[in-house]
Amino acid sequence: MKPLIGVSTSAIGGWRSYLAISFAIWRAGGQSLRITPKTGYSITELDGVIAGGGDDISASVYGGELLPNVRLDPDRDALETELIPEAVRLEIPVLGICRGAQMINVSLGGTLHTDIWEVFETAPKLRTVLPRKEIGIAGDAWLSSVLQTRRCRVNALHHQSIQKTGRGLRVSTLDDHEIVQAIEATSGKPVIGVQWHPELMPFSKTQQRLFQWLVEAAKNRKDTGEHFELAA
Repeated sequence: MKPLIGVSTSAIGGWRSYLAISFAIWRAGGQSLRITPKTGYSITELDGVIAGGGDDISASVYGGELLPNVRLDPDRDALETELIPEAVRLEIPVLGICRGAQMINVSLGGTLHTDIWEVFETAPKLRTVLPRKEIGIAGDAWLSSVLQTRRCRVNALHHQSIQKTGRGLRVSTLDDHEIVQAIEATSGKPVIGVQWHPELMPFSKTQQRLFQWLVEAAKNRKDTGEHFELAA
């Protein structure tokens, strides 16, 4: 059977994001299951996890400053702060997308910049689904072997970013303004978080390799019953 990838989304308004991610998982040879605060899930049934994009993470989760006029989803925060650490503990492959990358970080004890333009004042206020942001990937990062490149262009739909990394995580990618664009596990556990939306770049072979990596990692874990380690 195809590996089952749980995809966490908002209970309301998360369908478009889920469908794009589900299509990418299907292309990579997996099957998807939408997880929301209303559906519930069984961690033992999942072979992989994707934490998708969405609303801001509540500042109370990481001890940040509450911003006015931002949309929050505390029920989803609660869901993912339980789901992600449990998946990491069980060495279930995890991919975080935009908010999902931030949630990987804060659920493992990290923090966020609540508004990147208050910190990175010279960074352009870029919000686009088109790949207009240039990023550089560390040469020793697992992500560079997954994407098979050291530099690429990505989209940008965020105004928060990772500040202090959580337990067992490292920064693997920065953009040209030194804003964190990706994190990954330091211990060989299959965990990657990207600040962009690869599911919205379906024609990019480079970006689709993220889903191929996740599904292959999940399949390996499912078939062998052994812990999967990323190749350096």
